[in-house]
Amino acid sequence: MTELDIRFVRSKFPAFKAPEFYEKSFFENAGGSFPAEPVVSRLNRFYLSRKVQPYAYYEASSLGGAEMDEARNELSALLNVKPDTLHFGPSTSQNTYVLSQAFNSNNFDRKVIIVTNQDHEANSGSWRKLERLGFIIREWRVNETSGSLDVDELSKLLDDSTLLVAFTHCSNILGEINPVKTICNLVKSFGAYSCVDGVSYAPHGFCDLDDLGPDIYMFSTYKTYGTHLGLMYISDELNKRLENQGHYFNNELPVARFTPAGPDHAQIAACAGIADYFKKFYAHHFTEDAAPKLIASRVHDLQRKHETKLLQPLLSYLKQKDNLRVLGSTSVEDRVPTVAIDVKERGKQIAIELAKDGVMSDCGDFYAVRLLEALGVDRKYGVLRLSFVHYTSEQDVEKLIDSLEKFL
Repeated sequence: MTELDIRFVRSKFPAFKAPEFYEKSFFENAGGSFPAEPVVSRLNRFYLSRKVQPYAYYEASSLGGAEMDEARNELSALLNVKPDTLHFGPSTSQNTYVLSQAFNSNNFDRKVIIVTNQDHEANSGSWRKLERLGFIIREWRVNETSGSLDVDELSKLLDDSTLLVAFTHCSNILGEINPVKTICNLVKSFGAYSCVDGVSYAPHGFCDLDDLGPDIYMFSTYKTYGTHLGLMYISDELNKRLENQGHYFNNELPVARFTPAGPDHAQIAACAGIADYFKKFYAHHFTEDAAPKLIASRVHDLQRKHETKLLQPLLSYLKQKDNLRVLGSTSVEDRVPTVAIDVKERGKQIAIELAKDGVMSDCGDFYAVRLLEALGVDRKYGVLRLSFVHYTSEQDVEKLIDSLEKFL
């Protein structure tokens, strides 16, 4: 397979030239990535020459509307779904809340919702709150040693009263990748719907959602090199059954049914820059023309190959330390480069010292309190989290390890 050209990749991210980031190493990508240059350019252009109400008959307005449509069309093509199945909102947390309210209707005879204690609270708390409205909540619990979810345990929770199973593609603490396709197929066999939080996986490559099989899939574009939005896929069949959360006169407009507030026109339009970046990345590394689905697949595989190569020395180094605990697996297989370390009360101070040494990270619970509690981590101290993506270099990882050696 082609090797990732790290110089080319980093040249497409203006942040690396900013004084705040110059010659520093960024390891808090799980909290939000740098925006790609095409995103910044599109956002700047929109604010300069398109910042009016879109879809009217004068040039600036029609161009603005066209760029918003372009973003939806381009991203849906990369994800291999229809454009009108994608919904933009201010964040994935907000999208999940709105979605949960849409389930609160008389359109469903089933009342059981299964959630996990591995998820970010966004894909857990909103569903749990429906219990007070008559829904029955069952919890798919992690193994308290590894933090993993066992599909066999899910099978024991499923029955013909199950309406929805909400789970994460990839933990924002463990970095462990769950077998999404297997889980979605299992859920579907019981006639239930699957809601997958892809926020922690999507930064490492886009998936073919048609092949993956979720009824709902959500991620945040500000973690996939775009603007600060949440993107949500909802299948046609489920969309029609959910209660409209937008204006009543938009009930027949699929893309408006889960947007109770007006969308951020400029940020949506700028998200077409994510697709621009993917295409530039593909054209630089591959010679043959390809359909969007194949572009996304090859970009995904090349990015994951690079990330896995860089993750190996970091995990090998951490495994040698007896004064910390790496949460989750220390194998590079079936995980993304998000590494959480339990160092007790030392986490905050280590993060401070790393920052002084030019390594940016963070310490906290990262909205995964239920998982930390299950693993016996004191929320007061949280975990030191180190996360990177495909624009991270070997030199960055070497610098991180050198700095950790000083302060661990």
